Amino acid sequence: MKIAIINPNSTESMTSKVLEVAHLVAPTGTFLKGITSIEGPPAIQGPEDGLAAVPGLLKEIKKADSDGIDGFIIACFDDTGIDEARQLTSKPVVGIGEAAFHASMMLGYKFSVVTTLSVSVPVIEENIERYGVHSFCKKVRASEVPVLELEREGSDAEHRISAEIETAIEEDNCSSIVLGCAGMADLPTRLSKRHKIPVIDGVAAAVGMVCALVAMQKIN
Repeated sequence: MKIAIINPNSTESMTSKVLEVAHLVAPTGTFLKGITSIEGPPAIQGPEDGLAAVPGLLKEIKKADSDGIDGFIIACFDDTGIDEARQLTSKPVVGIGEAAFHASMMLGYKFSVVTTLSVSVPVIEENIERYGVHSFCKKVRASEVPVLELEREGSDAEHRISAEIETAIEEDNCSSIVLGCAGMADLPTRLSKRHKIPVIDGVAAAVGMVCALVAMQKIN
């Protein structure tokens, strides 16, 4: 099974982080290919960045599809370009936002999302409504951490995200936290242990889901 994990932004370190997490949860024998969209913006923060990232993302989908990839993960929590991507291939395309929402829902958790900047909140809220999981979502919160701060060594990004999780637990009556950025993929274990609540990462959720979907297609 060959899975392409496509980062729609052009930051290589984020692709490496996402790929490292994916290797931890992928079934034995799964080939994972990390792809950085070099035509994308350095970070996707809000709808304008998302639109700018779509052309490069679609080019990478087309190329990987012709190279024999069995399934695709879009490693942006906004699920950037997912509808257009699904029109280009008959193979499964899973966004990490959608995967995280459904993972929380299937586990029976009411969740709050902790994302990066406020500009990203409306996009996430729209996706939650569109995917039909709004009844499980308590609130979408911004930690006001810029995406690239998650890649900067020595930044206080994790501390600020943790503080927002603490506020969500106190105010939202949520039973889990969904991390709203691919750049947070390395944080759930530490944050879950710290806050004594399930913290769900969309990268890990998407890997499991896309592998299951590819396996289903092969059976059929």
